[in-house]
Amino acid sequence: MTDELDGLIAGLMPRARADLAELVAIPSVADPRQYPPEHCLRAASWVAAAFAETGLRDVHLEETPDGSHAVIGHRPPPPGAPTVLLYAHYDVQPPLDEAAWHSPPFELTERDGRWYGRGAADCKGNIVMHLTALRALGEDVPVGLKLLVEGSEEQGTGGLERYLPPHAGELHADALLICDTGNSAVGVPTATTSLRGLADVVVTVSTLAGDVHSGMFGGPAPDALAALIRILDSLRDADGGTRIDGLDDDGGWSGAGYDEDSFRADAGVLDGVRLTGSGTVADRLWARPAVTVLGIDCPPVVGSAAAVPAAARARVSLRVPPGTDARTAQDALVAHLLAAAPWGVRVDVEREGTGAAFRADTGGPAYAALDRAMREVYGTPMTFLGQGGSIPLCPVLAAAYPDAEIVLMGVEEPRCLIHAPNESVDPDEIARMARVEASFLRHFANAGRR
Repeated sequence: MTDELDGLIAGLMPRARADLAELVAIPSVADPRQYPPEHCLRAASWVAAAFAETGLRDVHLEETPDGSHAVIGHRPPPPGAPTVLLYAHYDVQPPLDEAAWHSPPFELTERDGRWYGRGAADCKGNIVMHLTALRALGEDVPVGLKLLVEGSEEQGTGGLERYLPPHAGELHADALLICDTGNSAVGVPTATTSLRGLADVVVTVSTLAGDVHSGMFGGPAPDALAALIRILDSLRDADGGTRIDGLDDDGGWSGAGYDEDSFRADAGVLDGVRLTGSGTVADRLWARPAVTVLGIDCPPVVGSAAAVPAAARARVSLRVPPGTDARTAQDALVAHLLAAAPWGVRVDVEREGTGAAFRADTGGPAYAALDRAMREVYGTPMTFLGQGGSIPLCPVLAAAYPDAEIVLMGVEEPRCLIHAPNESVDPDEIARMARVEASFLRHFANAGRR
């Protein structure tokens, strides 16, 4: 069985590369402030047409409450067979500093055996993985299929999360393959079983009616940027660990660990720079809250004037582990920021979205089928790891389908550098994970038969 799929998928890889090149060329950033929304609509239409060619029925676009379009389709199950939902998203992160890219971000470029481009891994590589698996199976798909490809996941605007509850019946499945994660390293078969939740805010500090000359007023005039720096610094202790009043910060991870040297290499930590926080890397990454200052609005260095800033603001992101309510964590973050304000400065905190954490139940037939498929393809047992990122849709799916198994997998291993300049994907991982998916569908057809 595996040898047959190996040959089929090897023959499909040139098409997989061509598909990925077409998808990467579409700058489908779901933020109309940065890119025209027509790009996302073009990507959605491309995805719908590609999956329709694999034999899925009624593949169409559904507008969600945030204005984005989800791609939805289905294939009915053979008698008695279970149904599997295939998920991915076609929207991408903006390319950030294009000067930091070694090749154009929206042009798939091969270099050192990897394929580079924005979305090559996250998550267009997973779309291509789905397509390759289905093409390898052809008409011999032994389960029912539901297709759900999201159009605004990276922006966190919640379109699909709000769309799904009233349409839950249409998308019901016995197992949900949420393909927006990946292996712990190239060639190491992995399922993600834990996701941190998310709570974001924007904090604005105001001190003066307007900027004033630093020579005439600097000293007694309160500097808004300096006040903001103090507030942000209060979110961490001396060793850099996240410390927010009212939020538990000593959780422990009980699954497979993450070697510190491997983490340093994966994250690109510079020589001599220490990791922040205490405890194991896995504790800090998957079992404890983690705060990040995503951006600051203040005068730029180039062109800055000799003036005391009257206002400054920052976007602060808080990742929360399973077991911590995201809204409660956001409340604690807001209260901490307000309490940390020095000198009586005015502080306004604007709440952005929250996303719940998630923990998978791994004891059912879908995980058994996945482990069997992983062993066939990789030759080693599947490992379970946490994921520091968030997929807000997962808790919504868990609530809508309490009896379904939710599996997180995909092509996004650490070297992919998702969300960063020079994102890439290993084409061998696309091939291997497509084989895993095809094998899984065959094994689950029997394990999940009703």
